[in-house]
Amino acid sequence: MNFLNQLSVWLSFQLSIIFLLGIPFTLFLWSIKKRNKAIKKLLSNYWRISILFFISLILLVGEYNFALVFTNISTLLMTISVWFWNDINDELKEYNLSDIFATTIKVWRWSLTFVSFNFLIQSLQNISCLYFINSAECEIWLKPSTNLYLFIKSLFNFFFGANFTQPVAKFLGLFSLLIYFLGLIQWAIIKFPKSGRNSGFSEYGRN
Repeated sequence: MNFLNQLSVWLSFQLSIIFLLGIPFTLFLWSIKKRNKAIKKLLSNYWRISILFFISLILLVGEYNFALVFTNISTLLMTISVWFWNDINDELKEYNLSDIFATTIKVWRWSLTFVSFNFLIQSLQNISCLYFINSAECEIWLKPSTNLYLFIKSLFNFFFGANFTQPVAKFLGLFSLLIYFLGLIQWAIIKFPKSGRNSGFSEYGRN
């Protein structure tokens, strides 16, 4: 059962990387080529929200106890962000199934939703890891961040000539988390009351 649990966690991370990062990056480049303002705006907003996912990975590297909580919050916010905007939803409804680009976006949104909830369910099966990631049974959640740790460590040493340690990762993650939530609060208090669920994609990219 432990092997099956490890395999399930590994698959959850692999699916997350593909559907949360790989595919949307490809679609964003595609939207630029197609000059589709609605989808380009959708994905631009998505990438702003997804910063929390990267922060949560840094917190996992730093073995912060509540890192997995923020990973789940990030995936849920990323999923909400692709369904949130009324004007973009209305725009996508107007596209026919023959439009490969728009259909791909629609399929990706549903796939992203499935992956996000699958990640949440997987986390709840190891619920103690949500608040104490450093326990022995939660080691399977830290393994996927090992390669990221080695990559950042190499970059950190190359650019700054210093050693990137887990305490440094924890500090950077928590500091970035503070900045992120301050920005989110500012949007909720100032921008959201004015624009609501209207993304304003028609004005996007206008000088």
